[in-house]
Amino acid sequence: MTPPLGDIAHIGHTQLFTPDLDASVAFCTDFLGLTVNGQVGDSVYLRTFDDYEHHSLVLTARDQPGIGRLALRTSSEEALLRRVEAVEDAGGPGHWIEDEPGIGKLYITTDADGHEHALYWESEHYQPPDELKAALKNQPQAKPNRGVGVRRLDHVNFLAADVLANTEFQERLLGARSTEQVRLDTGRIAARWLTYTDKSYDVVYTEDWTGSQGRLHHIAFATDTREDILRAADLAIDTGVFIETGPHKHAIQQTFFLYVYEPGGNRIELCNPLTRLVLAPDWPLVNWSEAERAKGQAWGLKTIHSFHTHGTPPIQT
Repeated sequence: MTPPLGDIAHIGHTQLFTPDLDASVAFCTDFLGLTVNGQVGDSVYLRTFDDYEHHSLVLTARDQPGIGRLALRTSSEEALLRRVEAVEDAGGPGHWIEDEPGIGKLYITTDADGHEHALYWESEHYQPPDELKAALKNQPQAKPNRGVGVRRLDHVNFLAADVLANTEFQERLLGARSTEQVRLDTGRIAARWLTYTDKSYDVVYTEDWTGSQGRLHHIAFATDTREDILRAADLAIDTGVFIETGPHKHAIQQTFFLYVYEPGGNRIELCNPLTRLVLAPDWPLVNWSEAERAKGQAWGLKTIHSFHTHGTPPIQT
């Protein structure tokens, strides 16, 4: 496998659409433990405590839930221009915009499925107010005293009509590398996990059983420990947050997980992948077969049916 280009430094933030902005913001602050860091019109900007940038998540009011932008910070201005050139040389769509607080110019493009990606370099480092300053000067913000207290935005799982077409966009134009995939008996790739860094994955594409384009499977926030996820499950049942499945451990990528729905309808994963890195530059792509996936998750829990059918925005029937 070709080593990553290194032009994408990390996931910066993502955007969710929600039909109930107030309830979604309350979920993010009270349950996840995020901090509101501004509002512009119908968009609220929130951050995890260990993010050095202005925001980790944008919640925007819409009639339907779903995914907006996935913002990716490049490793330099030159890296940004290289990725823009790669997109344009491939005939991909793209335009420049500057419309987010704390972020400079963003180059907006889309993958094969129409999911919007925003590439940027300029970014202001977060300066907390006195009441949010951490005792440790190498931590951007004090740990929250409410909710789960998630550490960072970890990954985004897109639903896709064609998994390979979308992963080609990630690999060829953005420099991601694939680490694991599900190959069906027919040979079709039903899901693939990709990384920009030494994390085992940053972006996932999962086959959309409806054949639709541009939908979201879930976004995921990382916790410090597995115990935080167990605590999150207790908090969820105490506060009426809907648990879809978990806590449990994925076989693929070995992530300890809990899946919940936020009030707008989007699926949110709480995950603990902090112990697993892919350091080998020649990491071989791991293939999982239909028979292997039929065994369920790492400890035998069968994948719940809604995991294959629920996505946002919902399919209109």
